[in-house]
Amino acid sequence: MSTSRLGWFVLGALTAVLVLAAGAYLFIRGGGVPMGTTAKPLPLERTVAHMALRASYGNAADQKDSLPLDDTNMLAGVHVYQYRENCAVCHGLPGQPHTAIAKGMFPDPPLLFEKEEMVTDDPEGITFWKVTNGIRLSGMPGFAKTLSETDRWHVTMLVAHADKLSPSVQGKR
Repeated sequence: MSTSRLGWFVLGALTAVLVLAAGAYLFIRGGGVPMGTTAKPLPLERTVAHMALRASYGNAADQKDSLPLDDTNMLAGVHVYQYRENCAVCHGLPGQPHTAIAKGMFPDPPLLFEKEEMVTDDPEGITFWKVTNGIRLSGMPGFAKTLSETDRWHVTMLVAHADKLSPSVQGKR
């Protein structure tokens, strides 16, 4: 390729990038990205969000809960989960409908004790990461500053084993 052709190619590529950037800016500035929780998701929005979230986990899936899996720790998880400012306000209680807060969120927070929405297949390290860090633009807060590491592991244990709770733990949910 001659020098002049290379120059025209570079100029064309830069122009294309600038036009795309300007178009994206105008699209966003003109209200093309709906920010209301009642708006329908944009095409590929879920795909991009899931891809970014999976990339953020890093090696979190390798983390294991060091607490023994027993009723004492599960009941501690129930206590943390049910506290009014923690999980239950968004993720609900067994057999209960979404709260008014949860109904207004986008995306809908899963009801963690309903069979269709349980996340018991997530590695416990991933659940712990979500509880600790939260999930940007989803309404899921991070609890690193408000719950101790032990409390976060208690909740992680409860959610990870939500499909096989002992009778004594089921009676307290």
